[in-house]
Amino acid sequence: MTTTPDRNRVQLPGISSRAYEHPADRSALVALRKLSGFDTVLKQMSGLVSERRLRLMYLASAVRVSETQFRPLYDMGRDAAYTLDLHRIPEIYVQQDPQVQAKAIGFDDPFIVVTTGLLNLMNEEEQRFVIGHETSHILSGHAVYRTMLDILTRLATRVAWIPLGYIGLRAIVAGLEEWYRKSELSSDRGGLLTGQDPEAAKRALMKLAGGDYTHEMNIEAFLEQYQEYDTAGDLRDGFLKVLNLLGTTHPFAVVRVAELDKWQRSGEYDRIIGGDYPRREDDANARVTDEMKAAAESYRASWQQSQDPFIGVLRDVAEGAVNAGERIFNRFSRRDGGQG
Repeated sequence: MTTTPDRNRVQLPGISSRAYEHPADRSALVALRKLSGFDTVLKQMSGLVSERRLRLMYLASAVRVSETQFRPLYDMGRDAAYTLDLHRIPEIYVQQDPQVQAKAIGFDDPFIVVTTGLLNLMNEEEQRFVIGHETSHILSGHAVYRTMLDILTRLATRVAWIPLGYIGLRAIVAGLEEWYRKSELSSDRGGLLTGQDPEAAKRALMKLAGGDYTHEMNIEAFLEQYQEYDTAGDLRDGFLKVLNLLGTTHPFAVVRVAELDKWQRSGEYDRIIGGDYPRREDDANARVTDEMKAAAESYRASWQQSQDPFIGVLRDVAEGAVNAGERIFNRFSRRDGGQG
Protein backbone atom coordinates (compact mmCIF):
# COMPACT_ATOMS: atom_id res chain seq x y z
CA MET A 1 0.00 0.00 0.00
CA THR A 2 1.09 3.56 -0.62
CA THR A 3 2.11 5.81 2.25
CA THR A 4 0.45 8.95 0.92
CA PRO A 5 -3.08 9.68 -0.29
CA ASP A 6 -3.54 8.89 -3.97
CA ARG A 7 -5.68 11.97 -4.54
CA ASN A 8 -6.68 15.24 -2.94
CA ARG A 9 -9.82 15.37 -0.83
CA VAL A 10 -11.99 18.33 -0.04
CA GLN A 11 -11.42 19.74 3.44
CA LEU A 12 -14.52 20.76 5.40
CA PRO A 13 -13.38 23.67 7.61
CA GLY A 14 -15.30 24.08 10.85
CA ILE A 15 -17.85 21.40 9.91
CA SER A 16 -20.35 20.61 12.63
CA SER A 17 -21.22 16.99 13.25
CA ARG A 18 -24.83 18.11 12.74
CA ALA A 19 -24.04 18.13 9.01
CA TYR A 20 -23.96 14.34 8.78
CA GLU A 21 -25.87 13.13 11.83
CA HIS A 22 -29.10 11.22 11.36
CA PRO A 23 -31.98 13.39 12.67
CA ALA A 24 -32.78 10.97 15.50
CA ASP A 25 -29.14 10.91 16.55
CA ARG A 26 -28.71 14.67 16.14
CA SER A 27 -31.75 15.50 18.27
CA ALA A 28 -30.36 13.55 21.22
CA LEU A 29 -26.88 15.02 20.85
CA VAL A 30 -28.13 18.60 20.60
CA ALA A 31 -30.14 18.01 23.77
CA LEU A 32 -27.14 16.52 25.57
CA ARG A 33 -24.96 19.46 24.61
CA LYS A 34 -27.48 21.79 26.25
CA LEU A 35 -27.08 20.03 29.58
CA SER A 36 -24.01 21.59 31.11
CA GLY A 37 -22.30 19.17 33.46
CA PHE A 38 -24.09 16.11 32.06
CA ASP A 39 -20.93 14.78 30.43
CA THR A 40 -19.07 15.32 33.72
CA VAL A 41 -21.63 13.20 35.58
CA LEU A 42 -21.30 10.43 33.00
CA LYS A 43 -17.53 10.51 33.23
CA GLN A 44 -17.73 10.14 36.99
CA MET A 45 -20.22 7.28 36.71
CA SER A 46 -18.21 5.40 34.07
CA GLY A 47 -14.91 6.15 35.75
CA LEU A 48 -12.12 8.08 34.09
CA VAL A 49 -9.75 5.47 35.49
CA SER A 50 -11.27 2.87 33.15
CA GLU A 51 -10.52 5.06 30.13
CA ARG A 52 -6.91 5.50 31.23
CA ARG A 53 -6.70 1.79 32.01
CA LEU A 54 -7.92 0.88 28.51
CA ARG A 55 -5.41 3.19 26.86
CA LEU A 56 -2.59 1.66 28.91
CA MET A 57 -3.82 -1.81 28.00
CA TYR A 58 -3.72 -1.07 24.27
CA LEU A 59 -0.39 0.71 24.66
CA ALA A 60 0.98 -2.51 26.15
CA SER A 61 -0.78 -5.14 24.03
CA ALA A 62 -1.44 -3.56 20.62
CA VAL A 63 0.59 -1.61 18.05
CA ARG A 64 0.29 2.18 18.06
CA VAL A 65 0.12 3.56 14.54
CA SER A 66 2.82 6.10 13.68
CA GLU A 67 5.06 7.28 10.89
CA THR A 68 7.11 4.12 11.38
CA GLN A 69 4.35 1.62 12.23
CA PHE A 70 1.36 1.00 9.94
CA ARG A 71 2.20 4.20 8.09
CA PRO A 72 -0.82 4.00 5.71
CA LEU A 73 -3.20 3.98 8.70
CA TYR A 74 -1.28 6.87 10.23
CA ASP A 75 -1.83 8.87 7.03
CA MET A 76 -5.51 7.97 7.01
CA GLY A 77 -5.94 9.16 10.59
CA ARG A 78 -4.13 12.39 9.81
CA ASP A 79 -6.22 12.93 6.67
CA ALA A 80 -9.49 12.19 8.50
CA ALA A 81 -8.67 14.78 11.17
CA TYR A 82 -7.70 17.27 8.46
CA THR A 83 -10.86 16.71 6.42
CA LEU A 84 -13.18 17.02 9.43
CA ASP A 85 -11.09 19.88 10.82
CA LEU A 86 -10.25 18.26 14.16
CA HIS A 87 -7.64 20.10 16.20
CA ARG A 88 -6.15 16.84 17.45
CA ILE A 89 -5.36 13.66 15.53
CA PRO A 90 -6.72 10.66 17.48
CA GLU A 91 -4.25 7.87 18.16
CA ILE A 92 -4.89 4.60 16.31
CA TYR A 93 -4.01 1.14 17.65
CA VAL A 94 -3.91 -2.12 15.71
CA GLN A 95 -4.98 -5.16 17.72
CA GLN A 96 -4.32 -8.77 16.76
CA ASP A 97 -7.81 -10.20 16.44
CA PRO A 98 -9.37 -12.17 13.56
CA GLN A 99 -12.74 -10.52 14.17
CA VAL A 100 -13.56 -7.58 11.92
CA GLN A 101 -13.90 -4.66 14.33
CA ALA A 102 -13.11 -0.99 14.79
CA LYS A 103 -14.07 1.27 17.66
CA ALA A 104 -13.53 4.73 19.10
CA ILE A 105 -12.88 4.82 22.85
CA GLY A 106 -12.87 7.64 25.38
CA PHE A 107 -14.27 11.04 26.38
CA ASP A 108 -11.34 13.36 26.99
CA ASP A 109 -8.58 11.76 24.93
CA PRO A 110 -10.38 9.44 22.50
CA PHE A 111 -8.49 6.94 20.39
CA ILE A 112 -9.32 4.40 17.69
CA VAL A 113 -8.73 0.64 17.69
CA VAL A 114 -8.85 -1.51 14.56
CA THR A 115 -8.30 -5.24 14.37
CA THR A 116 -6.03 -7.17 12.04
CA GLY A 117 -9.16 -8.97 10.86
CA LEU A 118 -10.47 -5.68 9.49
CA LEU A 119 -7.15 -4.81 7.85
CA ASN A 120 -7.04 -8.22 6.18
CA LEU A 121 -10.59 -7.84 4.88
CA MET A 122 -10.55 -4.30 3.51
CA ASN A 123 -8.40 -2.50 0.98
CA GLU A 124 -6.92 0.95 1.57
CA GLU A 125 -9.91 3.01 0.43
CA GLU A 126 -12.29 0.86 2.48
CA GLN A 127 -10.03 1.23 5.51
CA ARG A 128 -10.07 4.98 4.95
CA PHE A 129 -13.86 4.90 5.20
CA VAL A 130 -13.63 2.96 8.48
CA ILE A 131 -11.13 5.41 9.98
CA GLY A 132 -13.39 8.27 8.88
CA HIS A 133 -16.37 6.49 10.45
CA GLU A 134 -14.59 6.22 13.81
CA THR A 135 -13.29 9.79 13.60
CA SER A 136 -16.88 10.93 13.04
CA HIS A 137 -17.90 9.10 16.23
CA ILE A 138 -15.27 11.17 18.04
CA LEU A 139 -16.40 14.48 16.50
CA SER A 140 -20.01 13.74 17.45
CA GLY A 141 -19.12 12.63 20.97
CA HIS A 142 -20.92 9.32 20.61
CA ALA A 143 -19.04 7.83 23.57
CA VAL A 144 -21.90 9.18 25.67
CA TYR A 145 -24.26 6.58 24.16
CA ARG A 146 -21.97 3.69 24.96
CA THR A 147 -21.48 4.93 28.50
CA MET A 148 -25.19 5.42 29.13
CA LEU A 149 -25.96 1.98 27.67
CA ASP A 150 -23.30 0.28 29.78
CA ILE A 151 -24.48 1.96 32.98
CA LEU A 152 -28.18 1.29 32.41
CA THR A 153 -27.64 -2.28 31.19
CA ARG A 154 -25.70 -3.09 34.36
CA LEU A 155 -28.40 -1.41 36.44
CA ALA A 156 -31.16 -3.34 34.66
CA THR A 157 -29.37 -6.60 35.49
CA ARG A 158 -29.18 -5.68 39.17
CA VAL A 159 -32.91 -4.85 39.43
CA ALA A 160 -34.13 -7.70 37.24
CA TRP A 161 -35.93 -9.15 40.25
CA ILE A 162 -38.15 -6.04 40.43
CA PRO A 163 -40.63 -6.50 37.53
CA LEU A 164 -41.77 -2.92 37.03
CA GLY A 165 -38.31 -1.45 37.60
CA TYR A 166 -36.74 -3.86 35.13
CA ILE A 167 -39.41 -3.24 32.47
CA GLY A 168 -38.96 0.51 32.81
CA LEU A 169 -35.18 0.30 32.50
CA ARG A 170 -35.41 -2.08 29.54
CA ALA A 171 -37.65 0.44 27.77
CA ILE A 172 -35.02 3.15 28.28
CA VAL A 173 -32.25 0.80 27.15
CA ALA A 174 -34.27 -0.04 24.02
CA GLY A 175 -34.55 3.67 23.27
CA LEU A 176 -30.80 4.14 23.74
CA GLU A 177 -30.11 1.17 21.47
CA GLU A 178 -32.28 2.79 18.83
CA TRP A 179 -30.31 6.05 19.15
CA TYR A 180 -27.06 4.11 19.02
CA ARG A 181 -28.07 2.40 15.79
CA LYS A 182 -28.85 5.79 14.31
CA SER A 183 -25.44 7.05 15.48
CA GLU A 184 -23.86 4.30 13.37
CA LEU A 185 -25.77 5.58 10.33
CA SER A 186 -24.48 9.07 11.18
CA SER A 187 -20.88 7.90 11.28
CA ASP A 188 -21.30 5.99 8.02
CA ARG A 189 -22.12 9.36 6.47
CA GLY A 190 -19.13 10.93 8.22
CA GLY A 191 -16.93 8.14 6.90
CA LEU A 192 -18.13 8.85 3.37
CA LEU A 193 -17.43 12.57 3.80
CA THR A 194 -13.93 11.70 4.99
CA GLY A 195 -12.98 9.14 2.33
CA GLN A 196 -15.05 10.80 -0.42
CA ASP A 197 -15.33 7.50 -2.31
CA PRO A 198 -19.00 6.34 -2.29
CA GLU A 199 -18.30 2.97 -3.91
CA ALA A 200 -15.53 2.15 -1.42
CA ALA A 201 -17.82 3.07 1.49
CA LYS A 202 -20.58 0.78 0.25
CA ARG A 203 -18.11 -2.02 -0.45
CA ALA A 204 -16.73 -1.77 3.08
CA LEU A 205 -20.22 -2.16 4.55
CA MET A 206 -21.11 -4.93 2.12
CA LYS A 207 -17.99 -6.85 3.16
CA LEU A 208 -19.36 -6.95 6.71
CA ALA A 209 -22.01 -9.27 5.29
CA GLY A 210 -20.18 -11.23 2.60
CA GLY A 211 -16.49 -11.01 3.44
CA ASP A 212 -13.70 -10.54 0.94
CA TYR A 213 -15.66 -11.74 -2.06
CA THR A 214 -16.49 -8.48 -3.81
CA HIS A 215 -15.94 -10.23 -7.15
CA GLU A 216 -18.97 -12.34 -6.23
CA MET A 217 -21.09 -9.44 -4.95
CA ASN A 218 -22.95 -6.58 -6.59
CA ILE A 219 -24.09 -3.40 -4.86
CA GLU A 220 -27.30 -3.10 -6.88
CA ALA A 221 -28.21 -6.71 -6.09
CA PHE A 222 -27.41 -6.07 -2.42
CA LEU A 223 -29.74 -3.06 -2.46
CA GLU A 224 -32.44 -5.31 -3.89
CA GLN A 225 -31.96 -7.50 -0.83
CA TYR A 226 -32.80 -4.47 1.29
CA GLN A 227 -36.04 -3.95 -0.65
CA GLU A 228 -37.01 -7.55 0.05
CA TYR A 229 -36.05 -7.18 3.71
CA ASP A 230 -37.99 -3.92 4.01
CA THR A 231 -41.20 -5.26 2.49
CA ALA A 232 -41.05 -8.45 4.61
CA GLY A 233 -43.64 -11.16 3.95
CA ASP A 234 -46.41 -10.75 6.48
CA LEU A 235 -46.96 -9.64 10.07
CA ARG A 236 -44.90 -12.56 11.36
CA ASP A 237 -41.82 -11.46 9.41
CA GLY A 238 -42.23 -7.88 10.63
CA PHE A 239 -42.47 -9.08 14.22
CA LEU A 240 -39.36 -11.23 13.79
CA LYS A 241 -37.45 -8.21 12.49
CA VAL A 242 -38.30 -6.36 15.68
CA LEU A 243 -37.09 -9.31 17.76
CA ASN A 244 -33.86 -9.43 15.76
CA LEU A 245 -33.13 -5.81 16.70
CA LEU A 246 -33.44 -6.35 20.45
CA GLY A 247 -30.07 -6.01 22.15
CA THR A 248 -28.32 -4.72 19.01
CA THR A 249 -26.38 -1.46 18.73
CA HIS A 250 -25.54 -1.66 15.01
CA PRO A 251 -27.94 -1.75 12.06
CA PHE A 252 -27.67 -4.77 9.79
CA ALA A 253 -25.25 -4.46 6.86
CA VAL A 254 -27.95 -4.40 4.20
CA VAL A 255 -29.69 -1.53 6.02
CA ARG A 256 -26.45 0.44 6.36
CA VAL A 257 -25.65 0.17 2.66
CA ALA A 258 -29.20 1.16 1.69
CA GLU A 259 -29.28 4.12 4.10
CA LEU A 260 -25.89 5.41 2.95
CA ASP A 261 -26.91 5.03 -0.70
CA LYS A 262 -30.16 6.87 -0.02
CA TRP A 263 -28.34 9.72 1.76
CA GLN A 264 -25.87 10.09 -1.08
CA ARG A 265 -28.61 10.07 -3.73
CA SER A 266 -30.57 12.69 -1.79
CA GLY A 267 -27.93 15.27 -2.72
CA GLU A 268 -26.81 15.89 0.88
CA TYR A 269 -23.36 14.47 0.26
CA ASP A 270 -22.69 16.69 -2.78
CA ARG A 271 -24.09 19.72 -0.97
CA ILE A 272 -21.72 19.26 1.98
CA ILE A 273 -18.71 18.58 -0.25
CA GLY A 274 -19.64 21.79 -2.07
CA GLY A 275 -19.25 23.74 1.19
CA ASP A 276 -22.89 24.11 2.23
CA TYR A 277 -23.05 22.72 5.77
CA PRO A 278 -23.59 23.87 9.39
CA ARG A 279 -20.51 25.11 11.26
CA ARG A 280 -19.38 24.23 14.77
CA GLU A 281 -19.47 27.87 15.75
CA ASP A 282 -23.26 27.77 15.41
CA ASP A 283 -23.83 24.61 17.46
CA ALA A 284 -24.86 26.63 20.51
CA ASN A 285 -27.75 28.10 18.53
CA ALA A 286 -29.25 24.71 17.60
CA ARG A 287 -32.65 24.25 19.27
CA VAL A 288 -33.66 20.98 20.89
CA THR A 289 -37.31 21.36 19.91
CA ASP A 290 -36.41 21.90 16.25
CA GLU A 291 -34.19 18.83 16.23
CA MET A 292 -36.83 16.69 17.94
CA LYS A 293 -39.33 17.73 15.26
CA ALA A 294 -36.79 16.85 12.56
CA ALA A 295 -36.27 13.43 14.17
CA ALA A 296 -40.02 12.76 14.29
CA GLU A 297 -40.37 13.86 10.68
CA SER A 298 -37.52 11.55 9.67
CA TYR A 299 -39.25 8.60 11.29
CA ARG A 300 -42.58 9.49 9.68
CA ALA A 301 -40.93 9.70 6.26
CA SER A 302 -39.30 6.29 6.69
CA TRP A 303 -42.62 4.79 7.81
CA GLN A 304 -44.39 6.18 4.78
CA GLN A 305 -41.72 4.80 2.45
CA SER A 306 -41.63 1.37 4.10
CA GLN A 307 -43.92 -1.41 2.90
CA ASP A 308 -43.42 -3.51 6.01
CA PRO A 309 -46.86 -4.71 7.20
CA PHE A 310 -45.62 -4.62 10.79
CA ILE A 311 -44.47 -1.02 10.57
CA GLY A 312 -46.96 0.05 13.21
CA VAL A 313 -44.96 -1.73 15.89
CA LEU A 314 -41.70 -0.24 14.66
CA ARG A 315 -43.36 3.15 14.60
CA ASP A 316 -44.48 2.85 18.21
CA VAL A 317 -41.00 1.78 19.39
CA ALA A 318 -39.20 4.54 17.51
CA GLU A 319 -41.74 7.22 18.35
CA GLY A 320 -41.64 6.17 21.98
CA ALA A 321 -37.87 6.57 21.98
CA VAL A 322 -38.13 10.08 20.56
CA ASN A 323 -40.91 11.14 22.95
CA ALA A 324 -39.17 9.65 25.99
CA GLY A 325 -35.95 11.37 25.03
CA GLU A 326 -37.69 14.69 24.61
CA ARG A 327 -39.29 14.43 28.07
CA ILE A 328 -36.02 13.44 29.74
CA PHE A 329 -33.92 16.15 28.11
CA ASN A 330 -36.59 18.83 28.56
CA ARG A 331 -36.66 18.02 32.26
CA PHE A 332 -32.88 18.38 32.53
CA SER A 333 -32.96 21.51 30.37
CA ARG A 334 -35.47 23.21 32.62
CA ARG A 335 -33.20 22.55 35.58
CA ASP A 336 -30.29 23.90 33.59
CA GLY A 337 -32.09 27.13 32.71
CA GLY A 338 -33.64 26.52 29.31
CA GLN A 339 -33.22 24.66 26.03
CA GLY A 340 -31.53 27.37 23.99
